[in-house]
Order: sequence, then C-alpha cells, then structure tokens
Amino acid sequence: MDMSTSKTGKHGHAKVNLVGIDIFNGRKYEDMCPSTHNMMVPHVSRTEYQLLDIGDDGFLSLLLPSGETKDDIKLPEGEIGDQIQTAFEAGKAVLVTVLAAMKEEAAVAYKESNAD
Repeated sequence: MDMSTSKTGKHGHAKVNLVGIDIFNGRKYEDMCPSTHNMMVPHVSRTEYQLLDIGDDGFLSLLLPSGETKDDIKLPEGEIGDQIQTAFEAGKAVLVTVLAAMKEEAAVAYKESNAD
C-alpha cells in the first residue's frame, strides 16, 4: 500500500518502511527493513470457480476445471457474502473469485455469468 525510504544514518543502512493490507481480513501491517536486505513476498493466485451450491454450514460448493467439487471455501461475511447468496437464490449462474496465498484461501468477489 505504501513504501518510504529513510536516509542512511550515522551508523547504519537506509531503512525502508513498508505498509500493506492483509488480503484476507483487511488488517494493516507495517514492517521496517534495511534497504540492502531482501524481503519475502507471497505468491497470490486468483481463480474463478462456478458456484454449485451453498451448504447449510455456510461453505460454498465450487466446480473445479476437472469436474470435481471444492467444498472448503466459506461464504464471505458482510456485503459480498449477502450478494452471492442473493444472486444464487435468484437462480443466476454465479462465478466466485477465490484468492489463495500462504496456504490460505478466501472468496473475495463474484460476478454473474452469462452462461445460463
């Protein structure tokens, strides 16, 4: 989200101050690191799946390209979850966008498909 660099001090390296937002819960995180050091960056993947069903337990049943189902993604809380639920209950074909990073996955968006 933000990056700033401080000047080299009397006894050290220039510092880089990084500010980022967690893609899963929206929390803000800050880190400061010497400018000569490397930092780890997570690999984030974005995949769209067709929504097959919403279980009573709040988990989504998503269709994988192989034809199998993925049943371990929870319906998001808040406005996006309500919109997915409403579109699905209206009988619309729904595509759910899932972000995956660091062995964690979450549904973050949706769109209505034209394939009816």
